[in-house]
Amino acid sequence: MSYMAFGQQRTFEKPLEQQAILNIRGKVYEKDTRAPYKDVEVLLNGGGYVTTDADGIFHIKAKIGDELTIKHPEFTTLYYTINSDERIFIEVVGIKPSQKRSKTITETSRFNQSLDSARAYLKKDAEKSIQFIGDALNVDVNSSQVAEAHELLGQIYDYWKQYDLAISAYKVSLQNKEKTAVKLKLAKAYLRNGDFKTSLKTAENINEATLSLDEKTRWFEGIGDAYVKIEKFDLAITAYQKGLKFAQQQNIIPKITDLNSKIAEVYSQQGETAKAKKYFGNALNLAKKENPKRAVEAQVKVAEFNSRNADYDGEIELRKEAIKGIAAIEKDSIINNASAITAQKQNYKIGNAYLLNNDFNSAIPYLEKSREEAGKRGDLDVKLDATRKLSEVNARLGNTEKTMAYNEEYKSVVDALYAKKIQEISQAARFSRSIAEQQNRITSLESDRALSKSKYELTQERNKRQELIIYSLSGGLILLLIMGYLMFKYIKQQRLANNLLALKSLRSQMNPHFIFNALNSVNTFIATNDERTANKYLTDFSQLMRSVLENSEEDFIPLKKEIELLSLYTKLEHFRFQDKFDYAIEVDPAIVIDHFQIPPMLLQPYIENAVWHGLRYKTEKGFLKIHIQPKSKDEISISITDNGIGRERSKALKTEHQKKHKSKGMHNIKKRVAILNEMYKDKVDVSISDYQTSEDAGTKVVVTLKKD
Repeated sequence: MSYMAFGQQRTFEKPLEQQAILNIRGKVYEKDTRAPYKDVEVLLNGGGYVTTDADGIFHIKAKIGDELTIKHPEFTTLYYTINSDERIFIEVVGIKPSQKRSKTITETSRFNQSLDSARAYLKKDAEKSIQFIGDALNVDVNSSQVAEAHELLGQIYDYWKQYDLAISAYKVSLQNKEKTAVKLKLAKAYLRNGDFKTSLKTAENINEATLSLDEKTRWFEGIGDAYVKIEKFDLAITAYQKGLKFAQQQNIIPKITDLNSKIAEVYSQQGETAKAKKYFGNALNLAKKENPKRAVEAQVKVAEFNSRNADYDGEIELRKEAIKGIAAIEKDSIINNASAITAQKQNYKIGNAYLLNNDFNSAIPYLEKSREEAGKRGDLDVKLDATRKLSEVNARLGNTEKTMAYNEEYKSVVDALYAKKIQEISQAARFSRSIAEQQNRITSLESDRALSKSKYELTQERNKRQELIIYSLSGGLILLLIMGYLMFKYIKQQRLANNLLALKSLRSQMNPHFIFNALNSVNTFIATNDERTANKYLTDFSQLMRSVLENSEEDFIPLKKEIELLSLYTKLEHFRFQDKFDYAIEVDPAIVIDHFQIPPMLLQPYIENAVWHGLRYKTEKGFLKIHIQPKSKDEISISITDNGIGRERSKALKTEHQKKHKSKGMHNIKKRVAILNEMYKDKVDVSISDYQTSEDAGTKVVVTLKKD
């Protein structure tokens, strides 16, 4: 394909955004015959769109530096950069009839190659895999191909635990083509994302008649999983039993094993130990017939069941068998530290079972083995737990020298684990940014495709009406209304997408900021207190950090969870500054806290400011009060008051560097509240004022929260 464009080159000194809008006139014609090309699409990168008339002529408004895309089914898409306002002449070489099929085959081949590459990188490199999905969608594709690409995109996000993005991808796939397998994947993605009721609703809306026997097995299993999450155990067992029936009909051994295990787990949760043992026994026997890895996984599950039921001898026996199986597996493959079946974890749990049986001497060798293996494999979490247990056991046995040695090693492991967690947080933030960039590219491609297709179809319809001279006036009005509606819908969707990305970005910034501050407090406390108290502090901090990370992906969480998190956080701060303040958390009994939702980590920065910038500098002991009370029928008021030195005196104590540096936590909170209020109609209101008129003015923060 070749083309030629003629025009005079001009130089502009102004920035592009300040340049004048030019009326560009151009013509598209065939090179050999010089015949004009009608209905050629001319798209402007800034959003303009026209088609050529019967003489091959088009008019479009553009600026110097803008790029035109010239498209037609009979020639390869061309690109032209605007250099001046001179007339543009574009010569093209049309595709012969025999070449048209080869063009379609070539684009289909490119699409399939890109999807194959995406599959190849699915479990290795998320960014590359998603990039290949974008390449697949960057050719002329039909609805079936768009559905196939987004189904694979959903699987990629599913594997990398980006469940909210997986849900969006599966939805786009279903919009382009209804497919039962994708509906099942969508239901599972909702389940993994914690939206159990939507998962159940999605699964129940699938027509059973459209399912194959294999799909019916997975369908009933998914329904059972959702019922377990909402604690409807009888319905869960019924669903699992139906799935088991279909799995047995087809002799799908892995699913038969899984469903026996899941039924056992439900019976265990209900306290029906005898029934649980029966199904766990079935799962264990079946797993041994499959492969060594499945056998080990089943042994570990049953061992956990024995542990919960204080059958420590049975637990120890199964875990010892599992360790032998793990050794066999590792001859051919590597077991990741995140797996539940690592040797270091099993040795640790054997040691712990001996401890619970009060057999300290038998516990020590297994804890030592766990510690050594965890060290070799870089599993700092298990090494930390094993070292702590060894310190405790030796202390109880009176081995002072060993106790002190393990305590020293415990400190070094804490430091190493802290450095590792900070690195993991940084890597997670980079991963999220990379995924967002790739997803933005795909979203942009789909938006451009939908808009171009819509404009093209509308233009064709308009031309048809003009040729037939039918309903010209009413047709033009309808066209404007439809285009206005499409643009409004597009802008609204883009604004929602931007808000969701902004919230995710702010949460990813807030979590490392909070964790870094809290870990600094932990390090300081460890350096200045005795080891037993430090261990207790670390345990509470670990619980707090886990809760924060679990809640950080949600726009809103139940108020009850936020109160629990605040109670734990305030307890830790008070633990460190006991001589500086006391505190109280009061919840008015008239409030039904289950009826209210609140953005996670909304209140914590205000409490942190009260302690670190108000109460910490107070001469005498201060007081922090968190009071939750009803404001109206559908509103509650959450006040955080302290009688610290106040905002003005706190500013005066800051260094010049601190004055220049604004609180990132406060800034993020303001932006989050603004975005959430835009999305959820002013649900949250925050006001900050002085608490009293004395020298220590203190601070009062009042958060008003509306019911859903």
